Amino acid sequence: MNIRYGILSAAFAFGVVMPAQVADIAAGREMAETVCAACHGANGVSVSPRVPNLAAQRAGYISKLLKAFRSKKRKHGIMSGLVGVLSDSAFGDVAAYYASLPGAPDGAAKSRPPANYIAKRVTLPADMVGLTHYFTFNHKGRKQLRYVYANKVALDAAKAGKELPDGSIIVVEAFKVEMGPGKKPVVGGDGFYISTERAGFTAMERRAGWGDDFPGMIRNGNWHYAVFKADRSPRPNVNQASCLACHLPHAKNSYLFTMKALTDAARK
Repeated sequence: MNIRYGILSAAFAFGVVMPAQVADIAAGREMAETVCAACHGANGVSVSPRVPNLAAQRAGYISKLLKAFRSKKRKHGIMSGLVGVLSDSAFGDVAAYYASLPGAPDGAAKSRPPANYIAKRVTLPADMVGLTHYFTFNHKGRKQLRYVYANKVALDAAKAGKELPDGSIIVVEAFKVEMGPGKKPVVGGDGFYISTERAGFTAMERRAGWGDDFPGMIRNGNWHYAVFKADRSPRPNVNQASCLACHLPHAKNSYLFTMKALTDAARK
């Protein structure tokens, strides 16, 4: 008789409860320090008041939440996109690691995001030179009107039906809008919000080797992201983790939300 099978049979016969798979805290720590730390901190103390601390949280609770994000029973664009391909054992590992840490002291300062996640590579083309407007949309959540632009490298690739290559640049220009009764944006005859003043820019750019800055689990090819103020100056200390996680589910579309619109515009 197979010894392992014999042991299991005996255990069930006598009503013995076999222990669940033991979590690998070392593996959980590696995941926490390379991926989770970007928002929750390697030590479980988050980088923002909007992100919960995980230090000393119950492992079962963390695992349950991660499974809910994966199944989308609990909706969260960033978390669902990030944990969608992870296994139950990976959830158990990272949950056990955070549960093993001491809780954050009251009033403790928030963690700083790992240096590799801080936006610093992307530049905004001066006066949008070399960019072509290809899409306009109302951002209902932010109550903004947005214009989306692409450079020639991206347009040529989209026209050929290819993945956007290194050298591609996508820029979103956001505008504040006129507000009507009930603080609802005023819509013009063309169906778009009526803009007032520029609110700022977001940009994504990819260059050879840039993706090496991020772990494979969250990497978006070679894309990096940045946010700019209305006067075109970069916003300091922008954490790219949320950008990477939001764009991750769109890998088949070059990590771009508006790939279809870009392709349609490039082929006109």
